[in-house]
This record gives sequence, C-alpha cells and structure tokens, in this order.
Amino acid sequence: MNGEGTEATCWLECIVKRSLGENEDELRAQGGCFSEGSTPENLKSWGATWAILLVRTNSSLIMLLLQISSCSVLDAVLERSVKAVWVYKKTAEDRFPTLKQYSDQAPPTDKFATHEVKVDFEYKSVEESSKVVPQSKGLKGVKLLGFTDASNVMRHYYMHDVNIFIAEPGNTKAMLAVSALARAMKEMNKVAILRCVWRQGQGSVVIGILTPNVSDKDDIPDSFYFNVLPYAEDVREFQFPSFSNLPASWQPNEEQQEAADNLVKMLDLAPSGSRETLLPDLTPNPVLERFYRHLELKSKHPDAAVPPLDESLKKITEPDPELLSQNKPIIDAFRRRFELKENPKLKKSTRRLFRDRPSGLNEEASMGDGSDGQAIKSIENTSTVGVEKIGDSTPIQDFEAMMSRRDSPEWVGKAINEMKNKIFDLVEDSYEGDNYLKALEYLVALRKGCVLEQEPKQFNDFLHHLYKYCEKHNLNSFCESLASKEIMLINKTEAADSEVTEDEARSLMVKKEPKLE
Repeated sequence: MNGEGTEATCWLECIVKRSLGENEDELRAQGGCFSEGSTPENLKSWGATWAILLVRTNSSLIMLLLQISSCSVLDAVLERSVKAVWVYKKTAEDRFPTLKQYSDQAPPTDKFATHEVKVDFEYKSVEESSKVVPQSKGLKGVKLLGFTDASNVMRHYYMHDVNIFIAEPGNTKAMLAVSALARAMKEMNKVAILRCVWRQGQGSVVIGILTPNVSDKDDIPDSFYFNVLPYAEDVREFQFPSFSNLPASWQPNEEQQEAADNLVKMLDLAPSGSRETLLPDLTPNPVLERFYRHLELKSKHPDAAVPPLDESLKKITEPDPELLSQNKPIIDAFRRRFELKENPKLKKSTRRLFRDRPSGLNEEASMGDGSDGQAIKSIENTSTVGVEKIGDSTPIQDFEAMMSRRDSPEWVGKAINEMKNKIFDLVEDSYEGDNYLKALEYLVALRKGCVLEQEPKQFNDFLHHLYKYCEKHNLNSFCESLASKEIMLINKTEAADSEVTEDEARSLMVKKEPKLE
C-alpha cells in the first residue's frame, strides 16, 4: 500500500481506539497526518460517518489479510493494524457427501500418506504445446475493492452460503473498529465490495458484498454479513410479459381472483389455533435422509431393493390428506372458476410434401417403402429445433417460433425486425399488387405477435412508415387493402404501453380523398 493508504489506516485507528486521556503530541506523531488544530476530542465527535470516509482514500483502499483458523472459517486482521476479524458460517447448504478417489497403494511405513488421491490441473502452453503450465493458485486473502449503495445490489443476486464477519472475541479495539465501520456503512446505506480467496492456493476467486449488521443489544457486538455475488456469465435474465399488460379478456375476473386467493390462504402452514407444521429446526432434508437410510441398508444388505418411502418422510414430501379433505370445497370452487382446455399438439402439415410429389409416382409404392414416412418424421424433427431466422418457405411459422423462444430476450426483437424486412420487401418488389395478399398475411402475424409480447411501438412505427412509403410511391391500392382488412395501430386497450387511443388507431384507416388539381 502507498502512503495514502497508511494514513487512512492511522486515521481510522485514532478515531475508533484512542481514548480522550492520551497524549496529543504522541497521537499526532503516530498519525502523522493531522492538522495543527486537530485533537482527539474533535476527531471523536465527527461520528461514525467520518470513519468510513477516512477508510476510502483517493487512490487506494484498506486491505484485509486473512489467515486460516482451526476454530473458525477465517481469522483475519487489518493490514498495519492489530484489529482481528473472524469469519464464521451463518447458513450452509446441505449437500451429498463427496465421492473422492481412494487409494491404498502407499507403503505402510509412510506416516504422512493419505488415502485421498490429489488431482493436479495443468494446461498446455499456447506458445509451445509440449510444455504444460500449472494452474495459477490464488493467495489467501480478502481485498476491499470499494463501496456502493445498497440499492445497487439486488437481493436475488446472492449466491452460495452466508458468512458472518465478527471482531475477535475479547479484543475491545477490534470490536470498536468493526462497530465504527458497520455503523458508518449503515448510516450512509452503503455495502462493501470484496474479492475473496478463502484458502491458500485455491483456484476459484469470488466477489461478494459486506452488509452491516448493527446489533440493538449491548452484549452482542456489531458484525457484517458476507454474500457471494455472481459474475456476468452467471446471471440469467428472463423477461416475461406482465399479466397486467395483457388484454382484459385474458385477465382473471373477480370471482376467479377470489377463488385463487382462497386457495392460497388454504395452504398456510400455521393456521390460527393450530401448531405450525414443517418447522425448519424439526424438519430434516428429505433427500439426504433418504440417501443415508438407503446407504445404511446397502451396507448391511448389498442385494436389498430400494425401500418404500418412510411415513415420516411422506408427511414432508406429500400433501396432508387431512388438510385437503377439510378444504375440499375451496379446491372444487377453484376448479369450477377456471375452465381447463386441452392444448392440441400442432403437427407439421404434410400437404406441401404430397403436393410436390411427381404425378407419375405410385402412391401405394411410395408409402410402402417408407420414404414419405421418413420425410414426414424429418420434418417433425426439424420443427422442434430452435428457429434462428425467418425463412422463405414458412415465414409465419418461423416468426411465431422465434417469438416464443425464451432462452434469450434478443429473439423477440430479431423476429420483429426480420418480419418487417419481409413485409417491406414484398411491398417494394410487388408488380401490380401481386405480393399484396402475402404482405397482408405477414402484417397480421406481426401485429398479433407484437400484441402478445407487448411491443406496440415497434408495430405502430412500422405501420406509419409503411403508410408514408405507399403515399410517396402512389401505392394507394395497398393502403386500401389495409383498410379493408382493418389492420390498424395497436391501441391502449390491447397493450398498456401503447400511446395510441382507439379513435386514433381507426383514423389511420380513413381513406384520404385525392387532391384536386
């Protein structure tokens, strides 16, 4: 660290650990960065807010160096300071026991031999493939990268287990330092961004945040919660349209909403007058419980079959039959309010396949050799593959398939732009209106897709542009076709984000009278 970082450490040390009775000259000499008019009394009166401001310097931040401890996850100290910080697990995920490679080949005289086989990862050198480069090992430690507003870190970004940073038990100076930093961050609504390597030589490096945990009890010191944050590759953003933006005919009515509310209230695990069920402290992990019971059975009887589910685990994994019987009227009312319709599976049309068959071909012979059947199967298989662009054979089906993809939010915009280009090319290359009918079909499909995905601006801007192009090039017949098909702008009743009223949408279809010369 440079001189600025050292000064920041001294400032923080003087604020949070020096008492009022210490010699002022000695204090100023140790700090080396106070003005002549500064006194410990003045510094102490600044409050917790200044403590965090002094930690963050112009060019560097205080670094935390961690050391492994046998009693805690980590034992840490502030650099150039005597304040110790310990790290413990607050919550941890129950996982299956790891299956490691076991070896008994070590000689019995080797006292330091273990049965576990260590795996070394190596990579080939880019410059010379014959050489191997060992995997880089990170140095154990936690580095403070900076501070940010707590509102910038979403709760659903938290990953893995939760750790708690506390001051070294019995170390009053460390408790004061941690308390000052935690209260300053709490007062300013800040969180700290950390870079962590938990063990010496560990390959994985995590980025996380420290959230202050200010205690409201005198006998419990202040601390920090540490949560791991995801990298950009770990974040999956799936954008789904809101139900409130759908047309009114697709939204639930008051009776359906009431039936749904009653169904949710029925599922309360702690109803009034009854004891709460499935308490976390008294409920085992059913997966691990099942695994260990089966493992014990296999160790005693290797040929034993998988036993049925235990009654105690059935109470955890299956619905309570008594609860269902008591609330059967609510379940029946919910079923009556919502009509269940079967969604038929759409199959690829085979009309094009038989239409393209040569007229002299014997249909029975062709069906007997299975060539058409294999072709039909190949068509059905290709329909299940994700469509990445709108083709010329089935553009409407390709457009609908791209609009329905949910593996990336980019597919909707790409499908809309490609369909716009298809429609515009048909209108532009049309000769005496021979492509108008096909362009209208594509335009209807585009409008339907924009309504479903709540993209009214995309369609409305394109329709305005299409009208202006037709007026400029005297393609009045296409505008008349739009009016006859009642293809109008998407209004507010169809999409909440639309800025067009119903009257404005219909006014676009009004035929303009030709100008008299």
